[in-house]
Amino acid sequence: MPAAPKVEALLVDIGGVLIAIDWERMFARWSRDSGKPAAELRRRFRFEDTYARHERGEIAAAEYFAFLRKDLGVALADEELAAGWDAIFAGEIAATLALVREAAKRIPTYAFSNTNVAHKRAWDEHFPEALATFRRVFASCELGLRKPERAAFERIAREIGVAPGGILFLDDLAENVEGARAAGLQAVVVRSPQDVADALRPWLDAA
Repeated sequence: MPAAPKVEALLVDIGGVLIAIDWERMFARWSRDSGKPAAELRRRFRFEDTYARHERGEIAAAEYFAFLRKDLGVALADEELAAGWDAIFAGEIAATLALVREAAKRIPTYAFSNTNVAHKRAWDEHFPEALATFRRVFASCELGLRKPERAAFERIAREIGVAPGGILFLDDLAENVEGARAAGLQAVVVRSPQDVADALRPWLDAA
């Protein structure tokens, strides 16, 4: 079997890899504000086409929240929906962030996240030091493309000037890793900081 191409750039997911995501915080906030049980809101919430369109920047938050009101059966105002929507961020995953920061001293490092304008604004406000680790943060709502779409990875490869095979991608979702591999990237599923340490070993050992 031929050796994998030399890695010339790292591409790292944000939510679930560097910043902990807790959807239960969102449901708890909406439950408190709407009076509906969190279990019912959880059951009715869906990751479907409207959600994906929001992450591609095809629809604004107001349109997405209007969809949520109907889909969840709540009468929450946009501000109340937004408060729950932004509550999912539970803090930095310190061990992983430290590993990525160390590797970023030795290899060009970028981030790529499926996200929407509101969540990106929340990152910029609450996690500026974490985001400063990267030469550039690619957000699906700005690209108009999202993981695991092949075109998203190809676009990023062109913009950073590295062939897909020379990019190592880290993500917590297997479907995104599979999409990256289909586009020619090297990719690793992240379940814990140890997965990141193992993937970044060549650059960490050079410290």
